[in-house]
This record gives sequence, structure tokens and C-alpha cells, in this order.
Amino acid sequence: MRFALIVGVFTGLLAVASAASFTNPLKPINGSDPHMTYSDGYYYLMTTTWTNLQITRAKTLGGLKTGETRVVWADGNPSRCCNVWAPELHRIDNTFSYAGQLTPDWGIDATILRVQNQNYFVWSCFSRGIQSMCIAPMNSPTSIGAGKVLSEPTLDWERVDTPVNEGPAPLYHDGKIFLAYSASFCWTPSYQLGLLTYNGGDPTLMSSWTKTGPFFSSANGNYGPGHNAFVNSPDGTEVWNIYHATWIQTGNCDGNRYTSANKVSWHPDGSPNFGQPDPVGTTLTGPSGE
Repeated sequence: MRFALIVGVFTGLLAVASAASFTNPLKPINGSDPHMTYSDGYYYLMTTTWTNLQITRAKTLGGLKTGETRVVWADGNPSRCCNVWAPELHRIDNTFSYAGQLTPDWGIDATILRVQNQNYFVWSCFSRGIQSMCIAPMNSPTSIGAGKVLSEPTLDWERVDTPVNEGPAPLYHDGKIFLAYSASFCWTPSYQLGLLTYNGGDPTLMSSWTKTGPFFSSANGNYGPGHNAFVNSPDGTEVWNIYHATWIQTGNCDGNRYTSANKVSWHPDGSPNFGQPDPVGTTLTGPSGE
């Protein structure tokens, strides 16, 4: 179940100060499906906790390890209470609450893509019996228009064990628009990132995007790195890749996934260079402006 949450007034949390440097992971257990935003001097982190929605905030990435965590939503409806996956934070309006199901059929891992002042809802759907990605214009923060299939797992690296496209994550840089996503089955070490690059035209058409990949594959003891999000540094000069991975060599889809962060660099043509995940425990310089 995916929720679009709007950042509201979030008072009373204590941020834990730390040095600019940090080590991964930021969240060692139940760090699956991370999403992060930066607002008013704080990073806000959400991950899959299975039964409720929790937010941790801190003034530095390293501070998220011990930042105070608050449960912001728990469901009393037993028909939907116990599979709360991949929550995200999006500033759309001034309050947040449970608004109901947005997609007409099965759907997970939704996010919000913005193109030419229009919001689009992008999520993992089923098309022709395979797990793909769909897109629809948003009429409001709580309703969407007709959906279309945006991407299907047709390439070999998207089909390891099971064909999968999921976990879309928008990325904006120097006027370019990208949509990262996760491909192949999460119970394998081949879970990794793909990339759609927007070429102009109608964003709901496959033909408006170019697919490349794979990127950010298993490396340095991090297996199945994926289901990522992007957050800008406090001064806005850097983009950071926030992702989950596991130490289990065969891959993992449960709570044995941790949240980590790596800085994105850029190729000469303006496309992102994700590099590879660093070994756990490597000391990294934190985002610019911390």
C-alpha cells in the first residue's frame, strides 16, 4: 500500500547533531523502501515498517541514525492494516490524512513526478500479466486521471527470476528529467536500478522516454541495492541517492534491508552517474551545507 503524505507541521522532535561525515547504513533494520525529503533545516526519512507510518528527522544524514522517530499514522482497519509499504512524503497541500486508494486496480510504490507544472502519479502496476510501471495525470492530491503503461520489464536485466519494474524515483538536474526505478526480483542479488530519461512530449507515452541500465548493481557486500529516492543537499548543490540494500547474498525482500546514502555525480552529457554502493562502514563526507 502506497501513500502520498504531505509534510505538515512536525513539532517536538529533537534532532541529533553530528559531524558532517557519516557512515552507512543510516537505518540498519527495517530500512526498506526509503524515501527522504529536506525541509526547513531537517532531513525527514520514511521506510517500510510493515504496520504503520513513521518519520525520523535530523539536521544531518548521520543524525538520522539516532534522530527521534514518531509514528504519524496507524490503521485501525484490519483489511489493510498489516502491509504498509514504501511510504513517501510530498508537499502538495497543508495537511495530511488517509485519503483512500488512488489506483483502480493493484498498485504499489507510487510517487509523484512533476513535468511542466503538472503532477503525474507513477506507480508499479500489472500490464499483460507482468509487473510494470504506470503513469496518470493527477487531478488533485487525492485523485488521478486515466492511467497508461510507462515501462515494461522487457530486457534481460529487468527479468532475473521474475520480470519487475517498481519503485519509481524522479530526478531533476539542469533542466533534465529522469525517472529511476528498480528492476528484477528483490529476492535476488540482481535487484538494481534502471533509468528513464524524458525526451519531451507527452510524459504519459513510452515514446517520450529512453530506457537505459542497469545501474547501481550489487557491489562491496551490498546486495540488491534499489528502491531508491533522491534528496538535495541543504545548499541545493548536490543530489544524494537514498536506497536500501541487504548483506544477504541471495537478496532479500523483508526487514533485513538497510537504508544507505551515496552522492550522485554527473556524466558530461548531464546524465546521472550513480557509481556503486560503498562498503558498509566507509566514512563518507556528508552533503554540502550541513
